[in-house]
Amino acid sequence: MTETEHPHGNETDIILYGGKGGVGKTTCAAAHALALSKQREGKTLVVSTDPAHSLGDAFERGLSGEPTEITDSLSAIEVDSETGQKAYQRVVEALADEFRDAGLRLGDDDLERLFESGLVPGGDEVAALEYIARYADAGYDHVVFDTAPTGHTLRLLDLPEVLGETLGVAGDVQRRVRRTAQAAKSVFLGPAAYWGASGNSDEMVSLQERVGSVGELLRDPSRTSFRVVLTPERMAIAEAERLVERLGEASVSVDCVVVNRVFENFEECRCERCQRDAERHRKRVEEIEERFSLPLRRVPQLEGEAQGVAALERCGEYLMR
Repeated sequence: MTETEHPHGNETDIILYGGKGGVGKTTCAAAHALALSKQREGKTLVVSTDPAHSLGDAFERGLSGEPTEITDSLSAIEVDSETGQKAYQRVVEALADEFRDAGLRLGDDDLERLFESGLVPGGDEVAALEYIARYADAGYDHVVFDTAPTGHTLRLLDLPEVLGETLGVAGDVQRRVRRTAQAAKSVFLGPAAYWGASGNSDEMVSLQERVGSVGELLRDPSRTSFRVVLTPERMAIAEAERLVERLGEASVSVDCVVVNRVFENFEECRCERCQRDAERHRKRVEEIEERFSLPLRRVPQLEGEAQGVAALERCGEYLMR
């Protein structure tokens, strides 16, 4: 299969970039998305799920929580973290409605404490899951995700299971409260007590289904691949190694390791510093090749800032090889 062939027919191809903070995940994700958008007809979307967004800086464009057109075939989004907050705030409100129907009085302060109690954890990660669910089947040819640093990414992978269990418990509580309230009402209203009783459970069921589908998608190698970005530095290599191991444990397919900002001086400068840096990076790349049993994409240290479409196009050439 070539890079220009769509690997999964009409289904959207999902690519996630992750790694240690500061290794250039955003640049690589933006460059890869731009290259993909130029390789074939169709639409590509790149989404930043990092709370500290820099995707807009990479494109030198203002971005929002809705697709912004970068080129005719490429759009970009910076995830709105409030999306995650709103997603489970609706669940808390649905539970509160059930408690009120059962005769338990809940004021605004009680609702706020319930919302802040961590009933549904990980606002930023929930927002990321919401955006994956929203755009995984929205008609794009490829969707490239620039994920948050390693810790956030690992929580994102764990969240579907954790959130599924939490919502399952919340759903059980909701159903028990509803049954109790309806049983009490039926004493006075008879069968009419059960009219229109399903209402607010839809929010919880909907979120639970979306979370479950994203968990399956992230672990589907026919649609989803992960690229781990690192630089030829010891700490970045060690963290990338742990991330690859954790992704394997989570059954997430790793496509390749991207070694970013490799200094390749060759004969351009004979000064001691350039020669030393080039040799150090050469040895580190050899070490990476030995430690990772994965394909490598090597991106050299480019001159100037990796910002703007022209700079990203240069970077993208190395990611598509």
